[in-house]
Amino acid sequence: MTLQDDFHKLSEKIKQYRDEARVQMHLAREDVKDEWDDLEKDWERFRHKMDQVLHDTQDAGHESRETLNRLGEDLKKGYQNIRKKL
Repeated sequence: MTLQDDFHKLSEKIKQYRDEARVQMHLAREDVKDEWDDLEKDWERFRHKMDQVLHDTQDAGHESRETLNRLGEDLKKGYQNIRKKL
C-alpha cells in the first residue's frame, strides 16, 4: 500500500466521522431547541404564577409560594442544562 492510499483511507475515515458528527450535531440542536421551547412555556407559567403571588401577597398561601419556588428552581436548572449543552 502506498502513502497515497494511506492518506486516502485516512481522509475517507475522517469524512465518515465528520458526517456522523454533523448528523449528531443537527439532532442535538433539535433536542436543545425542543427543550428550549418547553422551558419557554414553563417560563410563561412561572411569570403568570409569580404575578398572581405578588399581587395577592398577603393572601398567597404557603403552598402557592412553594409552588412558585419549585417552578423557579426547575426553570433555573433547565436553562443551566441548556447552557451546558451549548
